[in-house]
Amino acid sequence: MKSLHVNFNEATQAIDPLDDVSPEPWDGVCERFDNDVRRIKSVSDSKGYSALYACYDENNQPVYYLVEEGDELTKLRQRTFLGKLGRPQTAGPLEK
Repeated sequence: MKSLHVNFNEATQAIDPLDDVSPEPWDGVCERFDNDVRRIKSVSDSKGYSALYACYDENNQPVYYLVEEGDELTKLRQRTFLGKLGRPQTAGPLEK
């Protein structure tokens, strides 16, 4: 799963690549922002990116990334969600 740091103009919905940036692993970006991320919208990109995400820094300012979504991202979301609930990530379904 790769991600690319970009500029995003909310008023015009324009996405502009930053100069001299390289793709980064998305899970590393999420960890750097303490998993404070939100999906903004779907995009179509010739390089395989399919969504725009905002990562929020310690001042609650958004930093935007194009992300290549897929099965691996779905698994990462589930692990993160379960971890935030305090449930072990390897546990099975809840039993009554």
